[in-house]
Amino acid sequence: MAANLSVVLPRVLIVSRRTVRKNKFVDFVGEYHLDLIVSYGAVPVIVPRVSGVHMLLDSFEPIHGVLLCEGEDIDPSLYNDELSDLSPEELEEIRRLHASDTAIDKEKDTIELRLAKLCLERNIPYLGICRGSQVLNVACGGTLLQDIGKEISINLPENQRVSHMDYDNYDGHRHVINVVAKTPLHHWFEDSLEDEKMEISVNSYHHQGVKKLAQRFVPMAFAPDGLIEGFYDPDAYNPTEGKFIMGLQFHPERMRQSDTDEFDYPGCTFAYQEFVKAVVAYQKKLINSSIRIQKPLKLNQEMEKKRKIIVRSFSLARDIYEKGRTMQPSKTADLDAGAEFLESNTALSLAQEARLMQMGATVRNASSYLEKLKMNEEKEALARKVMGKMSMEQLSDLKSFYHMMGQICSEVLERKFQGIVNEVTF
Repeated sequence: MAANLSVVLPRVLIVSRRTVRKNKFVDFVGEYHLDLIVSYGAVPVIVPRVSGVHMLLDSFEPIHGVLLCEGEDIDPSLYNDELSDLSPEELEEIRRLHASDTAIDKEKDTIELRLAKLCLERNIPYLGICRGSQVLNVACGGTLLQDIGKEISINLPENQRVSHMDYDNYDGHRHVINVVAKTPLHHWFEDSLEDEKMEISVNSYHHQGVKKLAQRFVPMAFAPDGLIEGFYDPDAYNPTEGKFIMGLQFHPERMRQSDTDEFDYPGCTFAYQEFVKAVVAYQKKLINSSIRIQKPLKLNQEMEKKRKIIVRSFSLARDIYEKGRTMQPSKTADLDAGAEFLESNTALSLAQEARLMQMGATVRNASSYLEKLKMNEEKEALARKVMGKMSMEQLSDLKSFYHMMGQICSEVLERKFQGIVNEVTF
């Protein structure tokens, strides 16, 4: 039974964190995360933080969800070429005060950023806790504060400053956050919020945080010093449909009463519960999609012969178009089948037509493709010239916008294609 469940249950990837124990490197993941993932019906798959793993992520397929949760500061060069206005002396003080966090781990950065971008490309459910939320923001073009104390607290009155970590009271430390109405966080903690006071007390262990929030995200909570404590993508949030893209700067899994496993609030587990719900739904979508696409379309012998002739015709046309070869007069007739297919548009199914048309152009319309190619090159040169005059912030915003539009386009295109495949299969 256990073997069957390991195949059926969805897989959530979690990247380990490196530490030193008995003079040796040890990889670990906090068990609170693992317990919650398992309790809600998914299987945690630990991706070890070892050299070269970022090249092997395909081996961890299928991926139904990603939870990123622990680790050191992200390499500043990954989100900002200029560190900040901090002096060398201030940076050295930060490294001394937060020695366990400021040792950059480039291998972990590479693994986690690749996973985050994979989730964004495929709409795989993603939950980022603490560092995981920062990775998500950076992956979408956002930036981070180098140090909250040096860049925010020092400029605020004493009563507005917030201690975001306490090394002497690691799990017991709490600070207030203000929850934004009508967000998932509001829904999860609604029963614990006082009338007209959208506040809860959370724990956290971080000296960095979101500086510029990526354009696609909406804040869910703020600390009194203005730091964003949670954010999500409203266009990619619907757990029942397999959609979940979210970052939380605090640690709901560790918000437990002293010496017990009782949570501070009933809503503490909701992030994991809703995340796994999305993971389960995403797995079902993949299975259903795979079943529909893999069902072959059966053709009779005559149609199969015609299909092969047309495929050959398009293959020749593509070869001429891509390699610039000239067609021998004796083989010109081989292109007729492709030309007739484009004219009649009735020889095969819509799905086959779409796939064949993507293979290339016939000789008859090759000149128009070359003309379009030339126009595209001119447009690209003009775009590079314009973008060269833009600031980094403008370029970041532009990149975030087109990433969002690309996602929307992919989703719509996928739905349309699935509609065509369903017509052919069923």
